[in-house]
Amino acid sequence: MGDLLSTHLDDARRQQIAEKTGKILREFLRFYEDQYGVALFSSMRHEIEGTGLPQAQLLWRKVPLDERVIFSGNLFQYQEDSKKWRNRFSLVPHNYGLVLYDNKVAYERQVPPRAIINSAGYKILTSLDLYLELVGNSLPGTTSKSGSAPILKCPTQFPLILWHPYARHYYFCMMTEAEQDKWQAVLQDCIRHCNNGIPEDSKVEGPAFTDAIRMYRQSKELYGTWEMLCGNEVQILSNLVMEELSPELKAELAPRLKGKPQERQRQWIQISDAVYRMVYEQAKASFEEVLSKLQLARPAMEAVIRTDMDQIITSKEHLASKIRGFILPKAEVCVRNHVQPYIPSILEALMVPTSQGFTEVRDVFFKEVTDMNLNVINEGGIDKLGEYMEKLSQLAYHPLKMQSCYEKMEPLRLDGLQQRFDVSSTSVFKQRAQIHMREQMDNAVYTFETLLHQELGKGPTKEELCTSIQRILERVLKKYDYDSSTVRKRFFREALLQITIPFLLKKLAPTCKSELPRFQELIFEDFARFLLVENTYEEVVLQTVVKEILQAVKEAAVQRKHNLYRDSVVMHNSDPNLHLLAEGAPIDWGEEYGDGSSGGGGSSPSPPEAATLSEKWRRAKQVVSVVQDEEAGLSFEAAPEPPSPASPDSVTELRGLLAQDLRAESPPPASPLLNGAPAQESPPPLAAPEATSPPTSPQHLPPGKAVDLEPPKPSDQETGEQVSSPGGRAPIHITTEDSAGVQTEF
Repeated sequence: MGDLLSTHLDDARRQQIAEKTGKILREFLRFYEDQYGVALFSSMRHEIEGTGLPQAQLLWRKVPLDERVIFSGNLFQYQEDSKKWRNRFSLVPHNYGLVLYDNKVAYERQVPPRAIINSAGYKILTSLDLYLELVGNSLPGTTSKSGSAPILKCPTQFPLILWHPYARHYYFCMMTEAEQDKWQAVLQDCIRHCNNGIPEDSKVEGPAFTDAIRMYRQSKELYGTWEMLCGNEVQILSNLVMEELSPELKAELAPRLKGKPQERQRQWIQISDAVYRMVYEQAKASFEEVLSKLQLARPAMEAVIRTDMDQIITSKEHLASKIRGFILPKAEVCVRNHVQPYIPSILEALMVPTSQGFTEVRDVFFKEVTDMNLNVINEGGIDKLGEYMEKLSQLAYHPLKMQSCYEKMEPLRLDGLQQRFDVSSTSVFKQRAQIHMREQMDNAVYTFETLLHQELGKGPTKEELCTSIQRILERVLKKYDYDSSTVRKRFFREALLQITIPFLLKKLAPTCKSELPRFQELIFEDFARFLLVENTYEEVVLQTVVKEILQAVKEAAVQRKHNLYRDSVVMHNSDPNLHLLAEGAPIDWGEEYGDGSSGGGGSSPSPPEAATLSEKWRRAKQVVSVVQDEEAGLSFEAAPEPPSPASPDSVTELRGLLAQDLRAESPPPASPLLNGAPAQESPPPLAAPEATSPPTSPQHLPPGKAVDLEPPKPSDQETGEQVSSPGGRAPIHITTEDSAGVQTEF
């Protein structure tokens, strides 16, 4: 690989790529600086005027997955350097980065992980034929002949491939279809979460960035939705650069690649990944520099806005009225002829799967609570309540139990409309609706938890508790119905605008855009950072269609099949004390009502620091405890770490390797997860532990030894894998929570 990159990416080529990347970044960042002032003004105006959304009835959890591991298990990964399949112990921590270890023994001994994958922008493929087709299309003229060896061979019938248009690909395989389905659900959850990488609580930087992306692409005559708006700002910016850079690079390098078609395909994937890493580093440095400059200038900008808020608003209204007089006749004709007839069809296509998905969320929540209530009746009442509530509290983040809800969005199609309105893919709408589903499920669960916890303070009997659970369930479902209706209507409005506004702007551009510069003279120079003609023009265009969209959604709310409240039905906050309950400390069901809350083991008390570490790790439980449940009866064998398996060529050999790993591994002890980036040199390997005294338990740490309990974060440095050095435990670069682009709060 080194020879390949040095041949095709020599110093001259790298300099050329850096210059082209710098040019694109400078052009984009000018848009970003312009949009930053506009977003700051809009945010401050919104804060002062106080126009907000309807009061939600359900509570929301501040830290949904604090110190949790969502999933873990074994899978086989293809190693491109050795061209061999290796068994990997894999886990998904609360920040949704897929962490790969050599095996579970390495994980238990706190050996740094072999890889951490940030899956933003990736797609999951379960068909080797589909993958080979995508790879063949990525490099023209390299379609393999019939019967020739493909770029990849999978030893089982159940592959799982992470494909990215620019970054490296990841190849996994499972032993059974059930395992494939399970891991597909888990990895799809990772992708969904990582794609949503710009924090929603960013009221200035986030809107400024997304508006700048849109404005930049429109300046290149690219309208409509963009499928690669995935990840955090730097990842999205890297995708933006690669969108322009990749075709040029492909045209220059493709004729120079040597070998058979599949070998040239493999070479191009490696080259593209190397260029993507280069672009990422350059984009990160440039973006952070501009963002730092804007944040330093922000206090002065805020002072101007506060002082001249009324004058800025008056100036904007005057500018809008002039643009409206010029634009409105043309825009109204365009809306009437090209948009309005299609709004009902678009809305119906969106509403059917979305409503089915939210109904499924309601049904899953109802079933889980009802099952828990039956278990309370049959298995000892409050004594088992902590165990049940621990599982219920993470229902929204259980990839398998939520899968039936997410699947309802998969049939979403805009057949005939997608091409007309330049919608590159419906995935952006699917994922947005699925994120809303997860939020509403977690809100419903958290509200149920809070109300039940309050009820338990009254000391109910088992019979009274079951009655209370049923009553609380009905109460929460009413709140869910109202909130989910509000969320869906907002989603429909936003989706319709996202589909129709770019189409209108593209239609109007030939006759209107050239006339916009003459309106610049209407803006005072002092206000030029907060008012832009282009943004005001888009707002005027939006106003021409928003009335039609609001009316269409209002009419749809009358149809009973969609389970939407009418706009005239308003539930005011009927539980003022409920929101006060949510201000307390998070409920720890295992601590208050669990069987093992005492900690157990040992006659001498643990030091306070060790007790704190033990308690924090005890809470880092598996939401999906597939591996733990299957291996609960296995004892830890004090044996040396098994060597890496050779590349298996058959399913039989794979099964043997899996069985060998299971015999050598034990359930995860009460040990902290290293984040893979120690400040000091990694400690020497720990000796083989005894079965009764796991070496990684916090109680056995040397006095004063600080341990980072945070699980490894998904690295976004290359939207891909961080690999530890083969010769030892070299630190793995892990970005901070702020820059990782993977948030756990919504």
